[in-house]
Amino acid sequence: MALSGVVGKDRGELRIHENLEELTTDLADYIAKISETFVKERGAFSVALSGGSLIYLMRKLCVAPFNRTVDWAKWHVFWADERVVAKNHSDSNYKLAKDVFLSKVPVLPSHLHSINDAVSAEEAASEYEFVIRQLVKTRVVSVSEFCDCPKFDLILLGMGPDGHVASLFPDHRVLNVTDEWVTFITDSPKPPPERITFTLPVINSASNVVVVVTGEAKAGTLHSVIEGSGGTGSSLQPARMVQPVTGKLVWFLDKEAASKLDNAKHS
Repeated sequence: MALSGVVGKDRGELRIHENLEELTTDLADYIAKISETFVKERGAFSVALSGGSLIYLMRKLCVAPFNRTVDWAKWHVFWADERVVAKNHSDSNYKLAKDVFLSKVPVLPSHLHSINDAVSAEEAASEYEFVIRQLVKTRVVSVSEFCDCPKFDLILLGMGPDGHVASLFPDHRVLNVTDEWVTFITDSPKPPPERITFTLPVINSASNVVVVVTGEAKAGTLHSVIEGSGGTGSSLQPARMVQPVTGKLVWFLDKEAASKLDNAKHS
């Protein structure tokens, strides 16, 4: 059974799990319920993925009952960030998601909205934003009531040991980009250097944001992000800047990642 509760203002809900098996089951159930809600409300479900271990933790969606009960034909899948490499490259978030998850469920190929991997990072970001704008016009993706931003139904993120989310890294210039939906970097501190990423205003316009964090190696950073006072160190961590304007923020954690959350309120 997961421990859950709400922490301080803008920090969202914590779901702390005894082990990864419990976490993956809870995560699949949570995603499936959000999917069902938006398919009923809008006739479509727009979900943006990141890469890394997050994708492996979504694996329960590929098996019963979710593989049969989720309305996969209504899913539209996007990438909150992507490495600007060929789609068959081992660094590609698209390839990872396709191999581990998307090839095992009946999402329509035309609903997988990946980047153009044949152009520069700058061009790829610009083209991806154009694609999203067209899908906002056709209401596949909703639009925020508060700013010129898409309102994705769900954005799924991981968190790095440095507190980065998507390809938004600490102290990087792209943290200050507010006039673009998708931007690019050519100097990622983690290889490969060229990437595209959703900007913070887009992430914070989503109806639901999930951040999945596992492992003791991230416990100190997570403590700073969740319970930090907002001083110089913690304020520079991009994960701390994930604060949905009107949407819901939920952290899916294992007990190792949550081990330093001494002041977190959960029951």
